Order: sequence, then structure tokens, then C-alpha cells
Amino acid sequence: MPLLRKPPREDDPEPGDPFAASPESRFRRRATLELLVGLGPFGRSRRGPPPGPGPGPGPGPGPVGDARARRRSEDLGRRRRKEEPSGTKRGSWLRLPVPTPWGQRGAGVDGAGAGDGDGAGQGTDGRGKDKEKEKEKEPLSVLEILELIQRRELVAADEQIIALEAECAAPSSSSSPPSSPSPSAPPPGRQARDVALLYRALLAQLWAVLAEAVAAARPLPLLRSVIRVLQQEEAADQRLGPGGAGRPRRLRQRWQEAAARAAGERLAQAAPPGAGTGTGTGTALGAELAALAERVLRDLSSVRAHVAPAFPAAYEAAAVYARGYHRALAQRLGAAAQRALGVTELYVLLEWNSGAYPREVLGNPEVGPLLQGLGPPLPPETQRSLESSCISAVKAKVEAALAQELQLSEDSWAEEVTSQELQEGLATRVTGLLRAHVDRAPQITPEFGREMAQSLLGVLVTFLHSFQRKVERFLEAPNDPCPPDGTAGRAIALVNCCPTFRSFAERLAQFGHPEGEELRRQAQGALDKVTRSCNHVLTQRLFEDLKPYFNKLMKRKWLTSSDAFDSIVMLITSFSQKLRLLHPEPYQVLVSDLHRRVLLAYVRPLLSGRVVCTSAKARARVAARLSDEARQLRELFTRLDSASPWLDSVVPRLRELLVLEDTAALQMEVGVLARDFPDVRREHVAAVLDARGLRSPSARHEILGVLRDLERGGAVAPALMAPASPSRHRAFFAELPVPGAGRCLPFQLPRLAPMARLRRRRPRL
Repeated sequence: MPLLRKPPREDDPEPGDPFAASPESRFRRRATLELLVGLGPFGRSRRGPPPGPGPGPGPGPGPVGDARARRRSEDLGRRRRKEEPSGTKRGSWLRLPVPTPWGQRGAGVDGAGAGDGDGAGQGTDGRGKDKEKEKEKEPLSVLEILELIQRRELVAADEQIIALEAECAAPSSSSSPPSSPSPSAPPPGRQARDVALLYRALLAQLWAVLAEAVAAARPLPLLRSVIRVLQQEEAADQRLGPGGAGRPRRLRQRWQEAAARAAGERLAQAAPPGAGTGTGTGTALGAELAALAERVLRDLSSVRAHVAPAFPAAYEAAAVYARGYHRALAQRLGAAAQRALGVTELYVLLEWNSGAYPREVLGNPEVGPLLQGLGPPLPPETQRSLESSCISAVKAKVEAALAQELQLSEDSWAEEVTSQELQEGLATRVTGLLRAHVDRAPQITPEFGREMAQSLLGVLVTFLHSFQRKVERFLEAPNDPCPPDGTAGRAIALVNCCPTFRSFAERLAQFGHPEGEELRRQAQGALDKVTRSCNHVLTQRLFEDLKPYFNKLMKRKWLTSSDAFDSIVMLITSFSQKLRLLHPEPYQVLVSDLHRRVLLAYVRPLLSGRVVCTSAKARARVAARLSDEARQLRELFTRLDSASPWLDSVVPRLRELLVLEDTAALQMEVGVLARDFPDVRREHVAAVLDARGLRSPSARHEILGVLRDLERGGAVAPALMAPASPSRHRAFFAELPVPGAGRCLPFQLPRLAPMARLRRRRPRL
């Protein structure tokens, strides 16, 4: 009975496998392939850490290979020569028929043992013919090529791999039919896998050398081998064309990608990603960015001095490395921008991107020219997004801080605090909180500074409205009873805050944002209300004391006694001593307001009909008194540094209406009065004419006609053609009530004796 053939197993040797006769040889082949398959990036095994100097199954992947691997390779070669017949040609698919200086018959990968063994078709007498003719060169095995890669003999290894790749393509291009392959040739698919694995190991070593060349900061001779390999591969791409397996390999493009990857790894070594996250202070992020800048400067300086000169000019190595580092830096900053950053960290990132990087990196005389034209690391849209986030975070933070500051300040208003303490406790700290951001934002970009100033101006306006309401509520109804002097002191302290707030609002509006003007007006309006409330509290007691003396003016005793007016001057002078603690701006506002209110109180009796002059002598006496007291008021408010000197002319103008006799002169004087005080009305002038005793209808009609013509836009007197005074844009008479019909006093100024009889009579209207 014939024997049945045993079915083939998966692990049975393939036909034509040179390792079929010896299981030990099959083991060596598998070990070689497993070593190739297990290679990871930069020549390290993916199955575990690289073998150390201890015992192991295969050679270590170090830069120069270890002695153990070389000895193992020599043993494999000697065993292989003993197993093969002396006169037969080796058919192992791990050998390549490519001439190479390392592939001569009997020569090991390290050059030892030259002359051992014969080539294909030679007998044992081949050794005697070495000097007579060139010995046939033998290819290297896959293991030997791998050893070349591990010893970083990169040019030779690349030549062998290119030859092996050409052999892989040979059967497909051969004219022999595919149905009759050589019995000893391995399948083409396995050869292609061997080439891919060898290329993988070769590229890992190439990119490792590139990284070492940058880190060495000195010339690295091995870098020229890398460049030779790139050139060989470019030539092979052109020679083999796209028809070859894996062609074109485009190693120059892959070198550019590897340079960018190496840049990212170098930056990751200098500052691990995320090292500055979560601190909230920005210190760690600032240290991370500083480390990145330092590494970029150091590495690009090394590229400029030692790496780029080794490459041909066509490679533009300096630009390739510069773009790689710029792209890696942009990725790091983009990742940092995605974190949850606080206000300080946002400022640090924005300042570094817009300030520190252009100043320290682009401004470097050696590295800067390499990076010119690449722009900042962060793209404009990311920059704007960070700026918006920073503005929103600053606004929320400042609003909360200002509300807390105002509440703390309000709680202390009822306490016994000095004006200086109150001012420093509010205005100084509030503007300090805002100023920190106003000064910092424009240093990043002018546009960011404008947006930040606009946002802070809105915050300040909201704060000032709250401040105004709290001040009015406090001054109108204090929480606890306090002496008048205490209330005045607190009013002075509160009004002293206004100049600081006012100037800061003006500064924010000067950044030129389109909406800044409206916010500035709102801020000024709130501060004006605070100033008026404080001035009212400060002057309320004064005018209560002045009221009785103003009631005595323009009466019978007024012409013969100056006691009432002297008391007015004395009270105002005494009150001015309490204003020394006021700052210049609120002081000027208060004194100007006091000046206006005193003159209103002085002129009101004259227009109310308290005095009527029936003769020229009486008008002269009244005019003299008005002239003297107007002079004293002018001198008083000049000493007080009033900012409203235009008010000093109102009494002299009214005095002239009392003493002038000619109608034309009176018309002229009315025109001048209307020029200086545009808010004067015919009723006011009619009241002055009543006081001088002018009752002629025709004369009154002619004099009042001047104002009627001015109101209608008619002809203007020649005197009115002069330039308008500053008072033209200020109001005075508008605050005086329009008097009724003129009334005569029940006495005649020249005949003061028979007063008893006149008092018993009712005044005739």
C-alpha cells in the first residue's frame, strides 16, 4: 500500500528555501526577520527597551553596534560556509548579487577573514587568483545590511538596500515567464517586506543623526553621510521612476518633515507641554515660554553655524529648520491658548507672542534673519480670541473688585476718618486697579489697548453711577448724627475723589474708541452730580447765615450803613478758610459757584423793586453804593481765585443803567449787557428801569426795543459788533425769576424825614 503524503504545515520550509536543510539556519532567518519587524523609531525595538550590554538574542541597536552582535555575525558566517558545498553558488535570498566593498567573497561585515570561501562558479583554487583578476563580489545578507545600519555606515547600507530593491523588481521586468521561477528564490512579497523593513531602520538612524547634529552644537561628520544618502535616494527615484516598489521615496520631503518633528521633540524636552497650567499666576507659563525661546535660539544658532553649511545650497536647510521650529512653536502656543487661562496667564501669553518673541527671537542678530517673514507664532484669529477672552476676564474681575471697594469705602464714611484717608481708600485704589490694565494692554497691540480702555471706561461709568447714588444718599440722610463740621469734612473728602476719577475717564476716552465720547460724557455727568451734592452740603450752612444780611440790602438803611454788606464779606472770608483741604479742581468749582450765587443774591433785591429812584441825586447815591460794593466783591473773589471773573461785570452794567441820562446811551448799554449776558430778558431790563424811576412809555419802548430786535435777529447796535465775552456762553439772569410790574418804594430817597406818614400809606402800583 503506498504511503500517504503528509499534508504541508504552515511552518514547513518553502520550496527553494536555503535554510530548509538545517533547522538551526531557519531559526537564524526567523531571528533576523523578527529583529527587522521589531524595529521602531530611531532603530529601537517596538517590543521592549533596547538591549543593553547583557546577554540577548540579537545585536543591540546602538550608534556603533556592540561587540556581541559582531561576534554573533562572524559565527553565523563561519557556520554558513561550513554547511555549503565548496564549489556551489550560494542561493540564499539573504544574499544580493550587487558589487559592494563589503560584499567580497569570504569578507565579514567588519572586513575580517578576507579570503575565506569561494564565490559562485569558483573552486577551492580561487584564492591564488585574487591578484590576477578582480574577484567576483558577493552581496550582503539582510542581517549584514542591518548591522551596517546599526554601525551607522549609512551610505553603504543604503547602496545595499537600493540593490536589494532592484532585485525585487527584476523578476517582474524579466522576460522569463512567471510560471518558472528559480527554485531557490524567495517570493517577491517577502523581499519587498525586507526592503521596507530595512528602509525603516535606515530612516530611523538618519533622523536620529539629524537630531544629534542639532543638539551637538558642533560639526558632526556623520551628518555628511546622511546628506549622501538623501542624494543617493534622489538619484534612485529618478533612475527607477514610479514603477519601482515604494518609488519615488521623496526622502528630501521626508527629511523636511523629520526636521519639523525633531524640532517639536526638542521643544518638548526644553519645556514639557502643560507645565505652566493651572497656576493662575502666569509664572510657570512665563518660565515655559522663556525655555522655549531659549531652545529655539540655541538650536537655530547651531543650525546656522554647523548644520546648514553641510547641506547643498539647493536644500535650503536653514529655511527648512527655521520653518520647522516656527511651526513647532506655533503648535505649542496654540495648545497653550486652548487651556483654561486666568487673566495673568492670558497677559503673559499675549505679551510673549506680540512682544517678547519679536524682541528676543526675531530681534536676535543671528537667528532673526532665518525667521523673517514667518510672522508671530499665533495666527491673527487666535490672537484676537485671546484678546477678547482677556478683556472679558478683566472686566468681570475689575467689576467685582470695584463693587467690593465701594462697599468697604461706604462703610467707613460714617466713621471718624480724615479726608486723606477717605480719598486714598477709594479714588487711589480704584484707579490703581484700572490703571494696571490700561498701561499693560497697549504694550501688546494698540488695537487691544483701545478695546481694553473702552471696556474699562464702561466699568468706570457703572462704578461712578453707583458712587453718585451712594454719595447723595449719604449726604441727604446720614446713617448717624454727626456735627456739621464732620459732615463738611466728609463732603470735602468725597468731592476730592472726583478729580482723580475725572482725569482717568478723560484718559480712557483719549484712546479714540468710537463709543468713548458718549461714555466720557456719562462719567462727567455722574461726577458733576457728586460735585454739586457736596458743594450744596458745604455751602448750605453758609447761605443760611448769609440770608438775613442779603434781606437787608437795597433798603433804607442800606444807603447809610454798610453793616449788612460787611457781614456778608466777613462770613464769606471765614468760610473760605474751611476750603483749604479741597483739591484745586473742586475748589475752583466751589468758589465759582459761590461767586455766582452771591451775585445772584446781591442782584435779586435790585430787580425785585425794593428801591425806586425819583431823582438824579438818588440815582447817583444808589450807583455809588453799587459801585463800591461791586468793587469789594470783585476783590474778595479775586483773592479766592474764582474762575468766573466774567461775573464781576454784571453789577457795573446795571449801575450804568441807573446813572445814564441819554436814551441813546441807555440803548447802547442795554446792547452791551445783552452781549455779555445773552440770557438777559426785557423783563430784567424793565425792572432796572423801574428802579431808576423811568416811567416814560416812549423812552422805555425805545430802550427795550434793543432787546426785542436782538431776540428777533434784527439790527444790532454798533457796540454789539465787538467780540462776545466768555460770559456769552454762561447763564446768570436765567436763574433770576422774572419780576412782575415795577413797584415804587413808599419813600423818596431825597426826602427821608417824613417816613412815619409814608409808612401809613399803602404803596401805589
